[in-house]
Amino acid sequence: QVQLVESGGGLVQAGGSLRLSCAASGRTFSRSAMGWFRQVPGKEREVVAVSNWWSSISAYYSDSVKGRFTISRDNSKNMVSLQMNSLKPEDTAVYYCAAAGTTAWGTIPTRQYEYDYWGQGTQVTVSS
Repeated sequence: QVQLVESGGGLVQAGGSLRLSCAASGRTFSRSAMGWFRQVPGKEREVVAVSNWWSSISAYYSDSVKGRFTISRDNSKNMVSLQMNSLKPEDTAVYYCAAAGTTAWGTIPTRQYEYDYWGQGTQVTVSS
């Protein structure tokens, strides 16, 4: 059984930092994209950052987090992390870790339906 378990959410003041981690078990994702999405009540879940498997340089970031968030992965530990700096109140959301079943070389999936496995979510609250 595949499981993704997030940790590291919490309450932080604007301008602060948090680091989210996601530990995967049940299978490896060394040739799959892994990413982070977030969702606020009443809105669709949106992509935040994606780590692909075919390049250690290329990663996807949404415009709203580019330059502030950094995604990283450790295939030896089957983990993906999201370092969030310069947090803003609008970053407040439930953050979800996601992993694709398979990802073609050269592609970076950014849509929810492209991911097969999801964590339970972790709350991030940024106070002003």
